[in-house]
Amino acid sequence: MVRIDDSDDVTKCWLDQEELARLEDAAGREDWEREVALQLLGRCGFRADEVSYPGDAQLRWSDDAEGWLVEVRGKNTKGGDPTVRDAWMPESVEGNVRRFSRERERMTGEAWVQASTPTVRRWVKEAAQAVASDAARPERWEAVSSHDLRRSWATYHLVERQVDVRTMMSVGGWSDYSAIEPYLAEPTETRIGEAMRG
Repeated sequence: MVRIDDSDDVTKCWLDQEELARLEDAAGREDWEREVALQLLGRCGFRADEVSYPGDAQLRWSDDAEGWLVEVRGKNTKGGDPTVRDAWMPESVEGNVRRFSRERERMTGEAWVQASTPTVRRWVKEAAQAVASDAARPERWEAVSSHDLRRSWATYHLVERQVDVRTMMSVGGWSDYSAIEPYLAEPTETRIGEAMRG
């Protein structure tokens, strides 16, 4: 794992892109809907309670962005009613959710993932346990949570890809800097090497 912080009450994990793929594969072996849920968390930066909202009706191609945007209803980090934002969806995820939607015969207005928030969180735990059974250090996978996928997504884009903070706040649903600041954690070894080699 890229990094684990167990200095607080809650253990925080940061997964790299290969580890996210392993987790998605493990979820997909159980059910394709689980794989879609984990991709929305780890590739699109959804919160667990946002996963069961969007479907084909919320997905659109943006000529201006030259990419796929998906409408998300989620937490208002300033408090109050949920907010609506457009999240970025990588083409690989878009292709997977479209195939899933066709095969499962989801109607345009139906959500791709039809599961409760606790169920989505359980799917992440079960996928992590499946990966742990084959991992060299299984104990590192035992703490992985649904929020770790969002944390990994945010850190990857902010630290590794150096996406600007305002863009990440917009696509990730953070209303102010103090809400996103915890994701600006220590750079990974990859990023340190790239920066220091110049």
